[in-house]
Amino acid sequence: MIEIRHKTVHANGIRQHYLEVGNGPPIVLLHGFPETSYAWRHQIPVLAEHYRVIAPDLRGYGETDKPAAGYDKRTMALDIVALLKALDIPKIALIGHDRGARVATRFAKDHPALLDRLVVMDNVPTRIVARSVNAQVAKAYWFFFFHLVPDLPEALIAGREDLWLRHFFSDWCYNPHTISGEAFDTYVQAYRRPGAVRGAMADYRANLEDNAQDQIDADVKITCPVLSLWGEDFEAVGKMFDMPSIWAEMAHNLRAEPIAQCGHLPHEEQPERVNKLLLEFLDGWAG
Repeated sequence: MIEIRHKTVHANGIRQHYLEVGNGPPIVLLHGFPETSYAWRHQIPVLAEHYRVIAPDLRGYGETDKPAAGYDKRTMALDIVALLKALDIPKIALIGHDRGARVATRFAKDHPALLDRLVVMDNVPTRIVARSVNAQVAKAYWFFFFHLVPDLPEALIAGREDLWLRHFFSDWCYNPHTISGEAFDTYVQAYRRPGAVRGAMADYRANLEDNAQDQIDADVKITCPVLSLWGEDFEAVGKMFDMPSIWAEMAHNLRAEPIAQCGHLPHEEQPERVNKLLLEFLDGWAG
């Protein structure tokens, strides 16, 4: 039985909480919304057999600090750079899901020397969502707009975190009961922490700044190998966008793989399939 260590470090001006286990070439896992580092519980034991695994709570999430500012993806990528510096890690393989994939994509463009390979899960890049907005996309991405409204989401969600999260976990998963029991309770507790909902909202409210950053280097492709995974049955991603074409626009060296019978949370919904693909893609990463 592996022992996952909970650690904290002050880096880039905030106190960052992260999970760490294993030895070998370092891999960093960046969770998405509405999750925390707990999202990687099915991957960590498998990856830790071969790699040093580090899974932080992103700025605003979990047990990491939730400051008022700094949620643009360039700053959040700098959080990861500062974490790596504090841990004396010169280069990583990086895996990001959803919001974590947005941070990971900005990390790849801003800090290519620190990155050997990149995995992005169930994510349509920010600027591509923005350029694609029509009635159908707006309906699927309603929460993008809701979360942008100042203060109101926090007021409506307070005391109802379970209802808010239940909607997403049921609606976004192929099997609506995937996230239940202890897993669901763990997420509810995380989002009942002071500032947790506001932190997640702040992540979304950086959308205009994120899009502006992405527009500046839109024609710059990611140079390291990239694996794009997505849930074949998620309306807002796999069913609505041509994911191989989108990520071919983003990266020179791409492998694109849909995950069958899967919604927005491949790592939680189909962990065995995802773990197999991750190990294949990571093979040869020697640190």
